[in-house]
Amino acid sequence: MKELLTPRKLVVRIAWAGLALVAVMLVCSLIGAESVSLKAAFHGAGAPGAVNPDYEIFVKVRLPRVILATIVGAALACSGVVFQALLRNPLADPYILGISSGAGLGTIIAVLSGFSWTLWGRSPIAVFAFVGALGTVWLVWFIGRLAGKLHVTGLLLAGVVVNAFFSAVIMFLISVAKSQKVHATIFWLMGNMIEEDFFALWIGGGCVLGGIFALFNISPQLNALSFGEDDAKSIGVSTARTQTIAFAIAAFITAVAVSLSGLIGFVGLIVPHGVRLVFGPDHRQLFPLSSIMGAIFLVVADTLARTIVAPAQLPVGVVTAIVGGPFFLVLLVKHTHKVGWLSK
Repeated sequence: MKELLTPRKLVVRIAWAGLALVAVMLVCSLIGAESVSLKAAFHGAGAPGAVNPDYEIFVKVRLPRVILATIVGAALACSGVVFQALLRNPLADPYILGISSGAGLGTIIAVLSGFSWTLWGRSPIAVFAFVGALGTVWLVWFIGRLAGKLHVTGLLLAGVVVNAFFSAVIMFLISVAKSQKVHATIFWLMGNMIEEDFFALWIGGGCVLGGIFALFNISPQLNALSFGEDDAKSIGVSTARTQTIAFAIAAFITAVAVSLSGLIGFVGLIVPHGVRLVFGPDHRQLFPLSSIMGAIFLVVADTLARTIVAPAQLPVGVVTAIVGGPFFLVLLVKHTHKVGWLSK
């Protein structure tokens, strides 16, 4: 049995994980098809009329991309913790409730509509993907509630049916559309990190960080829910309120992540489960550690995606599946006998 989690132990673990994240972000910012000198990059943009290539590559290309991967990885991993807790299923991930198909349908509609406006610097594809993802997950939630009092089986079945239906609609639209843009969106749907301006990163990062902090504040209630709704109610936990709040926050930050990067699988599945297997099931540490480890995982995966076949780039979603699968199996074999599902 693992030792009880103390505040000091929690702070130490978060601090070490945070330092590891900073180190990985710095190293990955220097890796690429073109070599970059950090010392030269710190000299600034250069004199008027002159260009400092190290500064341009590091500050305007690689750093925004690394920050974006950090935001998306943290959001998906933290959402994975929530869905695994609410569904009491370690194989649940942010896309199990149809978020992927909803975002994909929103993307296809945006492309077919031919819209060219922007909202807060975001393209119609990003906006429609956000709305599609958020709308779909709430549709599944509503259907699940109609099937019973937040009945887990009803929620899962609703997610499977909605996901299958929207996926069929997406395939139909792609097959009958004449525009090459529709076919180009398939690459985006596989997950793709694109250099963002710092305004979009500030907004997206603020939303995700706020969501993670809010989820951390309800982690004791989620610990109680791990034992079952009846046990949680017996100690005074408002289960319906806790489930609704956790679901809403997880759906929101997942939709933010999808609008920024497309669909990236495996992060929300393997990272929370890996952290749970190694450190234990206490949600007070699952949220911060999973978000940091998810960020590290996606930063490394994106670095591989843009360098392994340079100058071409792989969709980062392909890399997360290839790298994450064996890693998850190693963790599963090594640590499964050491941890149970319920909180200790």
